[in-house]
Amino acid sequence: MSFILTDKVTWVGKIDWELRRFHGDEYSTHRGSSYNSYLIKDEKNVLIDTVWGPFAKEFIANLKKEIELDKIDYIIANHAETDHSGALPYLMKEIPDTPIYCTSSGAKILKGHYHQDWNFVEVKTGDILDIGSAQLTFVEARMLHWPDTMFTYMNGENILFSNDAFGQHYASELMYNDLVDQAELYQEAIKYYANILTPFSPLVTKKIQEVLGMQLPLNMIAPSHGIIWRDNPAQIIEKYLQWADAYTENQITIVYDTMWNGTRRMAEAIAAGIKLQNADVAVKLFNAAHTDKNDIITEIFKSRAVLAGSATINRGILSAISGILEMMKGLGFKNKKAAAFGTYGWSGESVAIIEKWLQEGKFEVVQPGIKEQWNPDDEAVERCMAFGKSFAEKL
Repeated sequence: MSFILTDKVTWVGKIDWELRRFHGDEYSTHRGSSYNSYLIKDEKNVLIDTVWGPFAKEFIANLKKEIELDKIDYIIANHAETDHSGALPYLMKEIPDTPIYCTSSGAKILKGHYHQDWNFVEVKTGDILDIGSAQLTFVEARMLHWPDTMFTYMNGENILFSNDAFGQHYASELMYNDLVDQAELYQEAIKYYANILTPFSPLVTKKIQEVLGMQLPLNMIAPSHGIIWRDNPAQIIEKYLQWADAYTENQITIVYDTMWNGTRRMAEAIAAGIKLQNADVAVKLFNAAHTDKNDIITEIFKSRAVLAGSATINRGILSAISGILEMMKGLGFKNKKAAAFGTYGWSGESVAIIEKWLQEGKFEVVQPGIKEQWNPDDEAVERCMAFGKSFAEKL
């Protein structure tokens, strides 16, 4: 499959309808994904990025239908991660001397992945590649989300090839933002940002401001995953600026795991107490053992505050909660309040452990946690409701 973006640019990537886990098992892809590669035909012919390794042979075969490989003058590697560079070893066997334009970090990482010293041409922000009637301008985008990442801008067509930025894991044969389901698109875009780009939010703001300062006309944003932004492409830039600015909605997320439903009962009572204090706030409850972790993280990203709960087990906490807390800590959320809760039988360490995790993750723990022994009775439920009401008062 290929399709034409403009007279000069053709999409030559791969839609992966079956993908359900990504980054090993770290990211869920409920709607599949795509690996977007772009072929530019001008006086010089340019290939921007490739596809993931398992699809490399298929990619090469399809690319040969679009162009004789030895007529590709330049390859641009906006990002060295293997979902974008995985076909390079196969491609370079066919055209070994073709220059690969990338950042200096990109060259190092590609060498680290494939152990080949190809014809790398290292570029930096502001460097220009003249390909005939158009020019390609390179913009380094370090740590968005790897050290090597860069954008490539094509004048005339006014396309920003943004690699992972502004992308989504979203498989669709429609491929343009104005043609797909808008709710699905928004959900996949915010999930992508929340789970991947959140730690780099200050850099996101800085880079967007830098690119906007270049005053480049923009007809399309062509990322390397998901759909292409052609209808008001600035809308996703505006969303990124919002999401990068310690984004919150009027929402509280309660995430927990439970052994015999005692911690679940606490969570539900805390939620009821919150609603008694603030009827307008959205309260969402998630059992971490039964809910996709990336979907939970997306809800935490949107939330003003989070409550985390677990039963005590082996002087520790349940593994599903520890995994979520580790993700929360690594993502570096800003300006979010938190508290802990949990049940126990005899030792009761879970609440203190959760509070420590939250503090290490830079959450503001606004009140001491609450723990209840065994299965909460009516009095314990009342205490949990009061705890939730008190928590809501502090927001």
